Amino acid sequence: MEILNNIKSKILEYFELIKFEHTIFAMPFALSGMLLASPTNFPAISTFIWVILAMAGGRTAAMALNRIIDADIDKKNPRTSNRAIPSGKIKKLSAFILAMLSFALMIFAVWQLPLICKQLLPLAILLLVIYSFTKRFTHLSHFILGGALGAAAGGGWLAVSGVFSLPVVLWGISVVFWVAGFDVIYAIQDIDFDRENKLFSIPAWLGIKKSLFASKIFHLFTIVLLITLGLVYTVGIFYWFGIAFVACMLFWEHSLLKENDLSKINAAFFNINGYVSIGIFIFILLDKVF
Repeated sequence: MEILNNIKSKILEYFELIKFEHTIFAMPFALSGMLLASPTNFPAISTFIWVILAMAGGRTAAMALNRIIDADIDKKNPRTSNRAIPSGKIKKLSAFILAMLSFALMIFAVWQLPLICKQLLPLAILLLVIYSFTKRFTHLSHFILGGALGAAAGGGWLAVSGVFSLPVVLWGISVVFWVAGFDVIYAIQDIDFDRENKLFSIPAWLGIKKSLFASKIFHLFTIVLLITLGLVYTVGIFYWFGIAFVACMLFWEHSLLKENDLSKINAAFFNINGYVSIGIFIFILLDKVF
């Protein structure tokens, strides 16, 4: 029984390392992209499987590398000092091996997809690797993270269509702005630490009030891009309900946040954005079913 408990504990530590629960942000958009790319029928089950494996591999690799690269920073930050590597629960070498195995899974899965996915694979890997370094030299690191998740969303689309087009660009960039918007909110928690340690973020640069405004603008762009996609591409009525739902969720998110009251930042960041990604997937799925 003790052995099983130890195994369970170690698995949970690795889940914490890669923030498994945050998969809720990226995966539904990749799957939604697959559904949008095939207006008349469902994509093949095998394509779903390869996209899910590619997503899981890429995200796990990126998070493991992020934790390795940021270990010294995390150790100094009271908010993150208890993470798996700074606290000594997981060794850097173990995390590195996990990252390499995960990249191998990603590459293998992508190799089963259309040629364009293989051609864009180096760019996707580059975004996943460089994100962790960007907070050291640019305030726009939020957009690199957004680019990584936007590439995943676009990758889901390309896995089905196999063709680069305006709609897939609109879809991917809408995710870029959505992620940048909520990552700015998340970064507000570390505004003082980032300034003291000369780390770059929009909150460290602009302060809380202007950062909240910037986040609103980014999310407004998300809605505009989703509307534009609906106007230039074949979508059903439930897609428009989905956009309305996303707009309501983002409005709710920003209504929870005030310059002098950030007590609900975790609910705004995690819960509501989880509703956004799952919600739009459900509405796009309903278009398929009905």
